[in-house]
Amino acid sequence: MSELALVILIIAVALTFDFINGFHDAANSIATVVATRVLTPLQAVVWAAFFNFISAFSFGTGVAKTVGAGMVDLSVVTPYVILAGLIGAIVWDLVTWWLGLPTSSSHALFGGYAGAAMARVTLLRGLGHATDALVWSGWVKTLIFMVLAPMIGLALAYIYMVAIYWLFRGYSPRKMDIYFRRFQLLSAAAYSYSHGTNDAQKTMGIITGVLFSAGYLSTFQVPVWVILAAHAAIALGTLAGGWRIVHTMGTRITRLRPRGGFAAETAAATSILLSTALHVGVSTTHVITGAIAGVGSIQRVKAVRWSVATRIVWAWIFTIPASAAVAWLAYWLLYTGGLDLR
Repeated sequence: MSELALVILIIAVALTFDFINGFHDAANSIATVVATRVLTPLQAVVWAAFFNFISAFSFGTGVAKTVGAGMVDLSVVTPYVILAGLIGAIVWDLVTWWLGLPTSSSHALFGGYAGAAMARVTLLRGLGHATDALVWSGWVKTLIFMVLAPMIGLALAYIYMVAIYWLFRGYSPRKMDIYFRRFQLLSAAAYSYSHGTNDAQKTMGIITGVLFSAGYLSTFQVPVWVILAAHAAIALGTLAGGWRIVHTMGTRITRLRPRGGFAAETAAATSILLSTALHVGVSTTHVITGAIAGVGSIQRVKAVRWSVATRIVWAWIFTIPASAAVAWLAYWLLYTGGLDLR
């Protein structure tokens, strides 16, 4: 296979991952607004997809640069490393989608990219040098926000719910929900917007990485066509939906009403946009899950189904190592098959 054909193939696979990301994470974008019956599932996915796409025109490409060049040493990256990394991320995404677990497509991508790069370094230099492939400063920041971002979402959702109850203390719950059914259209839009601008940038970083490693770019700068293609793919994936995960996110963690859905979406959007401004790729799945738990805990701790939340957390913990392991195996198969021997 010629190098140009390989690059085109990898870009196609990256956009497929972006589509699956939108498909997998569609549940995060629409679960609350569907669970509160503000929109039908079809209306919700169209609403979310629109705001996923228009977020292409804001917030720059800082997250893309962190993902593409700030977590893995570009000197060990080849097109085949990126291909194996994408395979690891896609396989894990599809497995967790089938199981109905709202795991992080972002962390699957991080794990897959790192696992493939570590596999290449191991084959060239030995197992003791595997971690030479990693840029630790990027990983430290990412791992901190892996914990911090959902905690911010949880805390903000709790604070917003307290503020809502205080500001609307003279209203009956029924009248409150009449208002918040309208407000939730805005909060759902804000969440989908934040999801698009953070998550699509991760695929932009991977595509720019393959163009740079193959010599088609002299500097690591994201082309405009890559920005538009990544946002289009994630928007189309969102349109496809992910109904298994909608059930887990929208009904099994805690019972949501419009005021709670508004608080959860607004809190999650705030946390994600803050992370994006700091050029950190975060898990939108983690953040919205934390925000939903924050809404549930305002009533009482038992209002949150912690057994379901615990199962989700375990899936989060396994995402990076599991996707890294699949990517490592994929790269090993490519390498032993006579590919990427340079």
